[in-house]
This record gives sequence, structure tokens and C-alpha cells, in this order.
Amino acid sequence: MTRRFDDGKEQWESWQGFSNVASGLWRLEEVAEWPLSGDRLFWYAPEMLQLSCLCGQIRVELSRRPDFINECNCALCSKAGARWGYFHPSEVIVAGTAKGYRRQDKEDPTAEIRFCENCGSTTHFNLTASAVSKFGNTLMGVNMLLADERDLAGVELRFPDGRAWAGAGEFAYIRDARIIG
Repeated sequence: MTRRFDDGKEQWESWQGFSNVASGLWRLEEVAEWPLSGDRLFWYAPEMLQLSCLCGQIRVELSRRPDFINECNCALCSKAGARWGYFHPSEVIVAGTAKGYRRQDKEDPTAEIRFCENCGSTTHFNLTASAVSKFGNTLMGVNMLLADERDLAGVELRFPDGRAWAGAGEFAYIRDARIIG
């Protein structure tokens, strides 16, 4: 963690005052003796992202930035309005109630898209029970369009051709990847 003062100087500090919660995220706890002495300070975890739907009813906390983001052109992804970052479920905390949708045109869909029932924002996807039984509960997607693009600077944006994908094997790409920012 970093302590930053008004003059811009930073000092690395111990983890005192923070507690580790699920997913490896750190939360600031009440500490009676913060050494403020008139200096305003704040603490931050530079890789952690806090996202929300438009109305704020659903909040998503990520313990890190995604390794890359996919902007898929398949019917589901494009109509859901999503750019997916992929995470292990232990790296994501979702707060709030989301509704789900599974593709009706697939015999055994692998993902359930989750969205806010109030504002309609697509927030994330979970693997279906069928997919978890086949692959394990190892993947969760978060809609990175919920993030401020400045927080994603340096992350690679890929453009898989989901429309042409047969459902097995590697994706082809409709254009070259670009680096955000």
C-alpha cells in the first residue's frame, strides 16, 4: 500500500490497518492512531478496480486489471454491449442483485450473462452449472466497459470473430489488437 501526501511524495507502508478479505482484496479497517499530524493522505491499491452499473445497484470489485480484453462480435456479446475481461471467480466480488440470461439458441450454453434489473447494464457473466461440471469453476467475465478507460491504459484489446467461431478451437480475429490508452 502507498501513503501519498499533499506534496505528492509517496511512502510504502506496512499493511497495518488493512484486512485481507475474499479474493485477495484488501479493505481499510478502523485504526484509532492514524499518524495524520495535519497531513491529508489516502491509501490505494493501484491494480484494484471498482466498477458499477449505471444506477449503482450492482458493484463489482476486481483484485487486478485484466490481462487482456475481448470485444467479441458474436450476437450475444455485441447485443449485450460488452467487452470482456476474464478472471478467476476468487478475484471478483459482485454486490447487488443481477438478473441472468442464457442463450436460447444453444443446446448447452456455457455462460449466463448477468445484468442490472434496474438500469439494464450488462455487468458480468458466470459459467453455467453444465460448464462448471465440464471445466471447473475457473472463469468469470466482467464487462470492462463499466471501467474508466484511463484505468485500463496499457491493456491489450482484442477483437475475436465470435460470429464465425464454430464453438471449438481458437478464435480468428477480425482485426489487429490495440493497446488501450
